[in-house]
Amino acid sequence: MNLINATRLVILACWFGAALFFAAVVAPAAFGVLRSFGLTNANEIAGSIVTRSLSVVNVGGFVIALLLLVTLFVRRNYASRWTFILEFVCLGLILLATGVGHWFIAARMRALRAAMVLPIDQIAADDSRRIAFNSLHGYSVNALSLAMIAALVAMILMARALRN
Repeated sequence: MNLINATRLVILACWFGAALFFAAVVAPAAFGVLRSFGLTNANEIAGSIVTRSLSVVNVGGFVIALLLLVTLFVRRNYASRWTFILEFVCLGLILLATGVGHWFIAARMRALRAAMVLPIDQIAADDSRRIAFNSLHGYSVNALSLAMIAALVAMILMARALRN
């Protein structure tokens, strides 16, 4: 049973590391580097890179959370009820946040970018589509942050279960 628990922990830790690397390095670097060249459509290009990368993080998080939820029931008898419920909630939050982030928020952001016709850099800041896009961006950041916090709590629970 420890092998299953250790494997579950490693899988979630890998996703958490990828999400953290994306949020702390990839997204800021893409925007920073492209803006430093003074390109008129730097945000459009960086946004395309970030959108594609975030898609991998979100779908990966969704699939991993689903897999870990299934395997949580395999080890159900080995954890206290409180730990089981808390881990279930955390994995459910990861599943929900990454799923909503990818199939609803990001999909709507892509549709808005397509509807703008021009690169987002050339759309006025007070344009309703740009305002909606910026609002959705905030929701996207919050969804990934929630998933990452839930993953961190779940990893702590999994590590505690390994130690016991």
